[in-house]
Amino acid sequence: MNSALLINIARFVLLLFAQVAIFNQIDFFGYLNPYPYILFILLFPVNGNKYGLLLASFFLGIIMDMFSNSGGVHTTAAIALAALRPTFFKFSFGVSYEYQTVKINDRLTPERFSFILISVVTHHFILFLLEAFRISFFWDILLRTLFSTIFTIIICITIIYIFKPSKR
Repeated sequence: MNSALLINIARFVLLLFAQVAIFNQIDFFGYLNPYPYILFILLFPVNGNKYGLLLASFFLGIIMDMFSNSGGVHTTAAIALAALRPTFFKFSFGVSYEYQTVKINDRLTPERFSFILISVVTHHFILFLLEAFRISFFWDILLRTLFSTIFTIIICITIIYIFKPSKR
């Protein structure tokens, strides 16, 4: 096994454990739920196996659904994020993405921030839309998406900087 695969497996397990043990217990006013487990999808290597990412996203989501008793909403949102990730890369990074020179866990730039922001907003909107599954709750869905996105981005950026690999 190569080191990239081991790092991705460790990232999968640790983010999932942190989400289930710590972040699922956080609920402020019913609107503020952080979901940093999606960092696995965001930090997956750009040149990695796309079908492997979709499969890993499925397992990430289904395990989250089992622990959250949420009936498939995490799975759907995780798979949608994994499928839309190349589009978000192209939008945020442009030509750099095509040459696969993008590393999300480097210094925070406007391109990296826009990629994280678009990804988190999309994931959360899909998650809360499927959770409510009613158009009459549209403002509630938007509020939950907004507040959870802010909290998730703060936690994701903090996690990226805490576990940032050292320069060689």
